[in-house]
Amino acid sequence: MKDKLKMQVTSHYRILRSPARGGGKSQARKKLIRNFLIHFGIILFSIVCIYPLLRIFSVSIRPGDRVISTDLSIIPDSAALLSYARLLKETHFLRWLWNSLIITMTTSFIGVSLASTAAYAFSRFKFPGKKFALLLLLSTQMIPAGMLILPLFLMIMKLGLINTYLGMIIAYSVSSLPFSIWILKGYYDTIPRSLEEAALVDGTSMIGAFYRIILPLSTPALSIAFLFNFTMAWNEYLVARVVLFSSKQYTWTLGLFELQGQFITQWGMFAAGSMLVTIPVLLVFLYSSKWLISGLTLGSVKG
Repeated sequence: MKDKLKMQVTSHYRILRSPARGGGKSQARKKLIRNFLIHFGIILFSIVCIYPLLRIFSVSIRPGDRVISTDLSIIPDSAALLSYARLLKETHFLRWLWNSLIITMTTSFIGVSLASTAAYAFSRFKFPGKKFALLLLLSTQMIPAGMLILPLFLMIMKLGLINTYLGMIIAYSVSSLPFSIWILKGYYDTIPRSLEEAALVDGTSMIGAFYRIILPLSTPALSIAFLFNFTMAWNEYLVARVVLFSSKQYTWTLGLFELQGQFITQWGMFAAGSMLVTIPVLLVFLYSSKWLISGLTLGSVKG
């Protein structure tokens, strides 16, 4: 009797468990398909992004300054680094690259320094016109870049900084500062005020609490602001076109434009320069990647 009852209980248990197994297999199959589609989409998107760079590299090592060729391979026949050698020997490319590095790095450090303190003031203090000032900063980002060229040029000309590093740095810092303030202000809002209050109780000043507590905690947001300033200043062309006149003061964007003539363009050297200027940006992004992903979403939710 006991054995019979035991067999009935076991049978009912197997019947009840069988749908769960099927459901588990179904969930696992759905998860596998979803992961496959996600990875397939990522791989496809990566190919779409990388392919233009590969074609530019192909043009840079292609002999004869040919942009279009019947050979569709990435590494064409008779490939050589002649365009790279000509670019470094026959032009001031290294000088242009150095000018861009000085202007870009200085702009990035100044922009982050000013934005970090301004954003802290907007986040922690109450003063008349605070909301209006924030809206005013945000509204400046809605103005097309072309409309800012004339005011920036007049400002730099009045300061006597035409054709100088300092003039470019001021123009770029002014352009990137509002957006950097908004990025950092949103992140500062997520940092509990109790941390600063505890530091003040321990005898630290407000400035000391900012430098010792807030800034170390704000590394992801600071890295995002730095990258924004860096990429903006590194790739900018319009302001540099109206401010810089001497070829020795050119940034790489102006220098490469000189390779385009009225009747002929040196495509091999142009492509070689385009590949070389991606190296500094790539190094900066690789170094800051550990903060980049987390910093993109920080400050989006106030906690």
